[in-house]
Amino acid sequence: MATPTARKKARPAKVAPLTHIDAKGRAQMVDVGAKDVTERVAVASATLVMKPTTLQRINSGSIAKGEVFAVARVAGIMAAKRTHELIPLCHPLPINVASIEFSPAGRGRLEVRATVKVSGKTGVEMEALCAVTTAALTVYDMCKAIDRGMVITDVGLVEKSGGRSGDYRRPAR
Repeated sequence: MATPTARKKARPAKVAPLTHIDAKGRAQMVDVGAKDVTERVAVASATLVMKPTTLQRINSGSIAKGEVFAVARVAGIMAAKRTHELIPLCHPLPINVASIEFSPAGRGRLEVRATVKVSGKTGVEMEALCAVTTAALTVYDMCKAIDRGMVITDVGLVEKSGGRSGDYRRPAR
């Protein structure tokens, strides 16, 4: 056992200031005017858990409301472009690219992935998260008549690059 003098003293973790809060604790939109324009990319993902037969019907194109992936893809792209209208304090951004991809993730599991790019002064993490959740919600909406038990899980930022804070990659779980 270490003696008290040999133990390292615990230091409080350094916490980054919240940029959306002013000195008086009020919400504020961050002033990005002095930041450099850089390419910024964010990728977000979500998983839809459903009956295996629901996923089979989506893949075979036999959902009564239409082509699920096409509609969900457009919904996700629209959500990325309109994030500033949905999330207070987000900046309107001239998005260069927003894409949505779907891939099987096991029996009755569908992964949705959104990638958003911009040349701007602020990041696109919120745009990617809005895109992926909206695409997943659209899949749910189009298939709820046959599977109301679907669950959207594991929504999160996968990676981002660009900007002052540098690159981020979600650790493997």
